[in-house]
Amino acid sequence: MRLVTYRANVNAAARLGAIVDDLVIDLQRLGAHAAQAIPDDMLAFIELGPHAVVTTTALLKKYQDQWPLGVTLPLANVKLLAPIPRPRKNIFGIGLNYVEHVAESSRTLDTSKELPKQPVIFSKPPTTVIGPGDAIEHNASITQQMDWEVELAVIIGQRAKGVDQANALDHVFGYSVLNDISARDNRRAGQWIYSKGQDTYAPFGPVIVTADEIPDPHNLNLSLTVNGVVKQNSNTRHLLFNINHLISDISCGITLEPGDIIATGTPEGVGAGRSPQEWMWPGDVVEATVQNIGTLRNPIVAVGNHPRKQPETA
Repeated sequence: MRLVTYRANVNAAARLGAIVDDLVIDLQRLGAHAAQAIPDDMLAFIELGPHAVVTTTALLKKYQDQWPLGVTLPLANVKLLAPIPRPRKNIFGIGLNYVEHVAESSRTLDTSKELPKQPVIFSKPPTTVIGPGDAIEHNASITQQMDWEVELAVIIGQRAKGVDQANALDHVFGYSVLNDISARDNRRAGQWIYSKGQDTYAPFGPVIVTADEIPDPHNLNLSLTVNGVVKQNSNTRHLLFNINHLISDISCGITLEPGDIIATGTPEGVGAGRSPQEWMWPGDVVEATVQNIGTLRNPIVAVGNHPRKQPETA
């Protein structure tokens, strides 16, 4: 399934839906028609466990092309939110998880040129999360080095505590796209949370694709453009620590719970690694894409007093 959180209009409450063709199917309303209880929000649905995915998928197939009255809306007419608009916990971010990104970071960000021996873990608060089309806030009084990072996001479906790598993917509910926005000039004594944890710094979406539809998450193309120009283009097969390893490693000391999000790291091509370095500015539009999931598009807007965009370097 391709699951979304949506609003039917600007004043409507957020609801759980599934995208089928060019329609959004309201799952709670479809369930009510079939005498099947389905919640109206993503976290509650995830908590129902794998059986809910199986039964809801079957329900969608049963009614496809014969939708009951009142359960569908044209996708073009709804506002998509982040699939989990307010995560219960911080997002688990993974740094330096593609070999070429380790190399470019060592040249420009004072990180080690040696490959990490263990996953490098940081976090992004729930207040970083925004949805497709929402604005990423550029506050010039805080940063002059706003950067992009396309990432495959993993959404946990079942509690994971001390799981081994062989069984780790059994705990995954689904996958999405996350753009790990970073203020490179806001790192503090090697700590990244202020650099990566500011409001609006985790665009997320547009959908969660359930794990049954992505049998191999380690062979997905991912790319990113700024104003239509390709900046990143890679594949998840180049992950240094794969998803099994990440889940196993984190769960050794931190219990992963349904709805938790792991942003698995970004490949080479970030602005800080370019020569000359490139940054995002108000008026720019960034688009992050992961194969079989979709494209997450967000504009950059100024907040507070803001200088004009710096001129391009020849």
